[in-house]
Amino acid sequence: MAARPQMGRTVKKPGSTAGKGPTGKTTTSKGGTRVMKTRITKKSGLKESSRRWLERHMNDPYVQRAKIDGYRSRAAYKLIEIDDRYKILKPGMRIIDLGAAPGGWCQVVARRVGSSDKNPHIVGIDYLEMDPIPGAILLQMDFLDDAAPAKLAEALGGEPDVVLSDMAAPTTGHRRTDHIRTMHLGEVAADFAISVLKPGGHFLAKTFQGGAEGTLLTLLKRNFTSVHHVKPPSSRGESVELFMLAKGFKGRQPAEDTDGDAGERGSDPRDDDGED
Repeated sequence: MAARPQMGRTVKKPGSTAGKGPTGKTTTSKGGTRVMKTRITKKSGLKESSRRWLERHMNDPYVQRAKIDGYRSRAAYKLIEIDDRYKILKPGMRIIDLGAAPGGWCQVVARRVGSSDKNPHIVGIDYLEMDPIPGAILLQMDFLDDAAPAKLAEALGGEPDVVLSDMAAPTTGHRRTDHIRTMHLGEVAADFAISVLKPGGHFLAKTFQGGAEGTLLTLLKRNFTSVHHVKPPSSRGESVELFMLAKGFKGRQPAEDTDGDAGERGSDPRDDDGED
């Protein structure tokens, strides 16, 4: 985890003025790394909320670290931190990445499983266009498209060991609506993972905290040996973002009579998340 920048000696920039736009000063983190602390002036013409968001983003240590390490987004560190703890990625594994744009998770996976252009082990899909990533096959299409599962299976050339999903619905500004829409994506991703994973495989998906996780949690507990709620250090503390990690896929089972499952679905998702 990158150290939090601390206030350091101000370095005047030649020719800098107090005019419009960003101003900067060099600060030193606890680890000794020198980073640029940027301020967006109130005269920049941005709305106050936009100005604060941009300033926070530009000064985020994970954003700055991603630029140094060559990752396309700060989200790469979320997967790195989760994998460092739970060891879900191993050399030679086959991986599917849902909602892959801009490609940070694909970059991490390619490095950790040893994927190459000659022998790719990672397939990413997103409706947004992505620049090529060494060692990854990228599909530009909506995962909710009926043809997407078959396209992913064909591109990967075998059953995946891990299915990743960083999908989130476009925000509407209404927190409850955004939560429900993102949870739906998580449930669809889980159904897909259960239909394609190798026995013993893993599933990791983004969710939002908000009380609607029960159905997804029940589905995962039924099909995997352990389920964990994970909040990696790089996930902003004020964010409602949470990841569900399901390990040890039990294998595809015959369809069951679901008449007696109503009570299970209504359980509190926080009762037992398996997190240590």
